[in-house]
Amino acid sequence: MTEHVATNETILVVGGGISGMTAALEAAETGKNVVLVEKNPALGGRTSQLYRYFPKLCHPTCGLEINLRRLKGNPRVRLLTLAEVTGIEGDTGNYTATIKIHPRYVNENCTACGECERAVEMMVDDPFNYNLSQHKAAYLPNAMAYPQRYVLDPAIIGTADADRAKTACKYGAVDLDMQEETIQVKAGAVVWATGWQPYDAAKIQPYGYGRFKNVITSVEFERLADLQGPTGGRILRPSDGKEAKNIAFIQCAGSRDENHLRHCSRICCMASLKQTHYVREKYPEDGKSTIYYIDIRAIDRFEDFYQKVQADPSVSFIKSKVAKITEDEHGNPVCHGVDTEGYKRYTTPHDLVVLAVGMEPSVKGINIPGHIVADSSGFIEADPANGAVFGAGCASNALDVNRAVQSATAAALRAIQVVNKVAKAEA
Repeated sequence: MTEHVATNETILVVGGGISGMTAALEAAETGKNVVLVEKNPALGGRTSQLYRYFPKLCHPTCGLEINLRRLKGNPRVRLLTLAEVTGIEGDTGNYTATIKIHPRYVNENCTACGECERAVEMMVDDPFNYNLSQHKAAYLPNAMAYPQRYVLDPAIIGTADADRAKTACKYGAVDLDMQEETIQVKAGAVVWATGWQPYDAAKIQPYGYGRFKNVITSVEFERLADLQGPTGGRILRPSDGKEAKNIAFIQCAGSRDENHLRHCSRICCMASLKQTHYVREKYPEDGKSTIYYIDIRAIDRFEDFYQKVQADPSVSFIKSKVAKITEDEHGNPVCHGVDTEGYKRYTTPHDLVVLAVGMEPSVKGINIPGHIVADSSGFIEADPANGAVFGAGCASNALDVNRAVQSATAAALRAIQVVNKVAKAEA
């Protein structure tokens, strides 16, 4: 175990999504040294997996590109990818974090030329596309990946493909001897920004996710619509590859439910409203979206966006909690329930059903190293007992991108205040 060069005036940021990047940059641009830890091989988190933001419908490059430019130009941020914090000891102003770093098998010599990828044959599931597709076992995580460096999947190590990747590299970047290592980092404050994960839709048994191929989640649909996604932006049914033109969006799939997630995940309504635009754009003549909802939660500036979708003749709203989904002989998912506006029963087939799954913290409060106070959903609470470990973004609450950035900025300011006090005390 080695100790990374850091002091108790360093700020440790755990998680390299939009919140973690924001917190790290805000702290570094005030002159603080930051260690930014990300478990994946590239930064960006779930924001990088979006096709578009709501309500402006612009691509995530709009926000990520600026942050990556800021990050590349700031020497005060030390980035550790494929890294996980396994322990935090100490207290306010004097923490020691233990960090496990997994091998990338590609060093800093990489120019992202892609020769290693072309040389190998092994295919592995692509988590960036929520495993809807596969990629080569030597791969660039995504088009905007930072660091812009290839990765070898561990499954390739010890195979002939690994040797082919090493031989193909002209720059000596493929290092098959890389080993897992553990380091320790000192920090005065910690910003915990580990983000969120989609609720496991398979747990909502009446909806048949996992049993019915044409029932997917909202995050999977986001990747299907993306031009860089597994289908090149075509909205195709997983069962037979046919175009899906009649699509159902089911709200509160796992949210606001004592059997699943108690809380409202806040982003689901807006995500589905946004995704109806994808359907209309792909199929302007005969695309049809049906939103099954309990109530639409579009607050503040999002109300205008909601009203525009309401005015779209290709979108229908049915006030109902879908009771169950079955499948007909053609593989079409069929929604069953009662429209509460008129109390009419329906049995409606669709080409595809999209479950607007709830949001829960990727690392719940009880699993964060050290004593952290969390609410009943596992989100970090603002509690003095947490010392100088501050929750940011979706580690602290269910938030959209805009509010996650605001939360991260607030967490960075709190961390800065702590290390300023440390520096003043030691002066």
